[in-house]
Amino acid sequence: MYKVACVAAVPGTLYLISGTVFAATKDNPNVTLNTDELSLYTIPQQKFRYVEPEIGHLEQGVTTLRKLAEPYTTWCQGAIGKVMPKVESAIQLGNETFTFLQNPPAEFYPRAGVIGFAGILGLFLARGSRVKKLTYPTGLMAVGYTMYYPQRAASIAKNTGDSLYDFALQGYVNVEKVFKSVEGKPVKKRQTRGK
Repeated sequence: MYKVACVAAVPGTLYLISGTVFAATKDNPNVTLNTDELSLYTIPQQKFRYVEPEIGHLEQGVTTLRKLAEPYTTWCQGAIGKVMPKVESAIQLGNETFTFLQNPPAEFYPRAGVIGFAGILGLFLARGSRVKKLTYPTGLMAVGYTMYYPQRAASIAKNTGDSLYDFALQGYVNVEKVFKSVEGKPVKKRQTRGK
């Protein structure tokens, strides 16, 4: 066992020992040279210059594809910039709704049930035209909402009334402009065929 350890330890210790190595030349054996001075270890000075690589078919294809796709990627980045705030607000609204429904106020579910039932009753009563199918459920749900939340309903009605008034006023002004522009132009009379 001792002999194996000794044989293994000797090469390891020799590796750690450092020493200087001298070389003798053939011409003059008395002159010793360092290893740095030998021609074997010197690197000749070379001048390097950068050469542009030739553009291959693959690189040309990728360049063409990037140039073609650039307007679309720019458009997508703009669209994402516009849509992301809306998506984030929708996610936040969903989180707030989930939190609200986890711990709702007293009698929330019965009130929501009555309002929802009023909408379903409106769908049932609205047979016939599309206008009825739109107005009856909406009107009955609004009535149910005003029964349970009168202050909020009053503020919503006020805001809706103001916006409807502004919309009607804009419509009136636009119709007035159309009629004034028609009055200024001569109207061509149609010729009637005589029998």
